[in-house]
Amino acid sequence: MSAIKNKGLKFFVPVLLLLIFFSCNQATEKKTVTDPNEITFIGLSNIGGSLGSYRIIKITKDSIHAEKGIAARKIHQQWHAEIDDNAWKKLVSTIDIKTLNTIKSSPSAQSVDGIDETFQIRTPKKSHVYVNSHVDTVHYRQLQNLKDQIQKILPKEYK
Repeated sequence: MSAIKNKGLKFFVPVLLLLIFFSCNQATEKKTVTDPNEITFIGLSNIGGSLGSYRIIKITKDSIHAEKGIAARKIHQQWHAEIDDNAWKKLVSTIDIKTLNTIKSSPSAQSVDGIDETFQIRTPKKSHVYVNSHVDTVHYRQLQNLKDQIQKILPKEYK
């Protein structure tokens, strides 16, 4: 003889127990194995000057976004486009993740109406940011090569 007299409860209690059991079970999700040294984002910006000029370029594996302007004159333009795998591979091939830590940044030049050049390179593991690293003539070469590849992708008015 059942301890539960109500037929509705006879059905409800086992279903409730099953729900509790399955909700406590951690579902094994498929985790995509990502390379910790795979580049996921590239950014290049030139910001500063007496009028507040700026040029900002953001690149991911499938798109590129560029904007430029002059803050003092309230001028702003933007451009956005898709990039193909070959263009992304050319950009990424110029960067050696293992040697990025050797590149040195320099102090900001904006305080004296200079323009700061900033590179940002992101991987799933780390974000590398370099300000005015062109002063480091020994290690800057790969960033210069990256900059040259970016120039090839950009339309003429954003170079």
